[in-house]
Amino acid sequence: MPDDGLSTVRAEPGEALQQAQGERFRLHRVGAIGGCYPCVVNFAQLLFPDFSLILIGYLVCRFTPLNRSVWAQVEQLVYFLFFPVLLFHSIVKSPLDIAAAGNLVGAGWALGLGGIALAYSVPYWPVVRQHLALRQHAASAQVAFRFNSFIGLALADRVAGPAGLLLIALVIGVSVPLMNVAALWPMARHGQRGFVSELVRNPLIIGTLGGLVANLLGFSIPGWLEPSLTRMGGASLALGLMAAGAGMQLGALNHAKLLGLALLLIRHLLMPLMAYGLCRLFGLSAVQASVLMLFSALPTASSCYVLAARMGYDGAYVAALVTLSTVLGMLSLPLALGILR
Repeated sequence: MPDDGLSTVRAEPGEALQQAQGERFRLHRVGAIGGCYPCVVNFAQLLFPDFSLILIGYLVCRFTPLNRSVWAQVEQLVYFLFFPVLLFHSIVKSPLDIAAAGNLVGAGWALGLGGIALAYSVPYWPVVRQHLALRQHAASAQVAFRFNSFIGLALADRVAGPAGLLLIALVIGVSVPLMNVAALWPMARHGQRGFVSELVRNPLIIGTLGGLVANLLGFSIPGWLEPSLTRMGGASLALGLMAAGAGMQLGALNHAKLLGLALLLIRHLLMPLMAYGLCRLFGLSAVQASVLMLFSALPTASSCYVLAARMGYDGAYVAALVTLSTVLGMLSLPLALGILR
């Protein structure tokens, strides 16, 4: 998504954040990031499972009896049940010590707002606006600023260890509501649906806000319920990616080539450059800066497709952009982290 999910970090927030301030950014865990071949290979290996599931979904849908009618039901199951459970469960389990990393939280929000503003501005770009359908932009604008949390969590652990994992979980936790609202608003507006009514009924928003409230109130999930929620969250990842592949039509990229180019340019080039400036502006530590740069270059959320399809938009086009973003992430991630060297 999928995305816009979180993971758990079994460490005390204060201890991990103190460790983060004292440790140097441990690039040796993934090799020298300065664009070298071993580093690119490591990132490609981490991204391959997501990309392969998208490809498997595409092949299964096209060449087996499990056609679109089957996957349409899978989309509903993932969107209305599995993803909300994943978001709620993951956020409740993540220690959100916002005060201990205020600069990083502020930089993360500034980065998110900047990406949203750039995505919303695309219809006004001189060349793009001449070949742009506003409804197509409403569905796909989210590709420019949403992020694949699962990839981010995996990479943060490799790059900066438990301290980095905790910090990126914090950034994701405070960014998910902003990104989901920004993704939903243009589709609700262009679909002539009430934004507030769509917002309060959106299962991803409900799961996210419910998790944040429960976390801040100190709610904990009973041990007997934990395994069931964990399995449901895990299923959402595989099914969400395969549903994206099943809905993908590579020819759908022809629907709006310039629009797709603009959105992917924002996601994989402009946002990392913006993050680099924010690292300096907010005076982030080495570990915090590495986490923000990693966050800025992540592939877009695979749940972009699920949201667009369930809102009645061109899901095939969005799914194709998600696939391209996953591939481009293999390049943008090492390059973004290399800026810090």
